[in-house]
Amino acid sequence: MGRRRRKVTHIPKKRLPKVFSCPRCGKETVRVEIFRDESQAVVSCGSCGIKEEFQVKPAQDAVDIYCMFTDRVYGSSKKVLTS
Repeated sequence: MGRRRRKVTHIPKKRLPKVFSCPRCGKETVRVEIFRDESQAVVSCGSCGIKEEFQVKPAQDAVDIYCMFTDRVYGSSKKVLTS
């Protein structure tokens, strides 16, 4: 006689998002494209067309660039570029 085996439960690893919500239109259509060789990042919404470029430091990731984007949209009186 032996004892019963326990059921193994796997905990999924949390990952950073690839698509973000737009601060202007509210849809999940904002993409962050990072060009490491040029030290540039382009943040753009596929729905409303809002677009912005940023300088990238080596340690920054897509989430950091998105936070800079939302800070600029919410906190500045400067008009953000639209297409």
